Amino acid sequence: MTHRKSISTYISSIAISLLLLVPCSAEAKGGADEAKNDSVPLFCGFAVSVDLVGPVQMLIGDYGQYEAAVRVNLKDRYFPTVELGIGKADHENDVTSIKYKTTAPYAKIGVDFNLLKNKHDIYRLFAGVRYAFTSYKYDLTHPGMDDPVWGGTAPYGGDGVKCSCQWVEAVIGVDAKMWGPVHLGWSLRYRSRLSYDDGELGNSWYVPGFGKSGGSNIGGTFNVTIDI
Repeated sequence: MTHRKSISTYISSIAISLLLLVPCSAEAKGGADEAKNDSVPLFCGFAVSVDLVGPVQMLIGDYGQYEAAVRVNLKDRYFPTVELGIGKADHENDVTSIKYKTTAPYAKIGVDFNLLKNKHDIYRLFAGVRYAFTSYKYDLTHPGMDDPVWGGTAPYGGDGVKCSCQWVEAVIGVDAKMWGPVHLGWSLRYRSRLSYDDGELGNSWYVPGFGKSGGSNIGGTFNVTIDI
């Protein structure tokens, strides 16, 4: 009986030890997998992209922009980004006959963060922020305003009116690998002005990169991106 009891105790000890080793082994395996996933280098390349929304705006309306971007991939988690564009507007008010025209560059710099748990997936959900700036000139023309007191027509307008604007953008969007190095994605932007100078004539009708004055602060992009 004593011998059998000793054997039973010995077997029980081995079983308990094995049970204790299983979660440790699983934890070690999980840690190894995590270490493998996070063993990617800091610099994982960069990508260039173009936005298709701006050209469509110009095609169907009287303002829009051409915009391209370069972003750096750090560990598939952080994406410092520079966006450069040229905003254009050629608008005539049907009621007042005032014509507004401008063409000027703008720049944005910021960073996106990959929000997905699996940072190395071919799909990305990201949020980010941008600081943006433009310095531009516009031309404003008008047939003239009738003077009800003295008669005649008083000219109104200006050429090369100097303006500037700084703003920030909150960004959220998605990005998906389609084939090879090509990605497609979209983003929503909420814009808020930090400071601005509308020039000597007051409120400018359109700010390159920001959008139409008095319009919605919400915009968006649809991007075609190529990884390099």
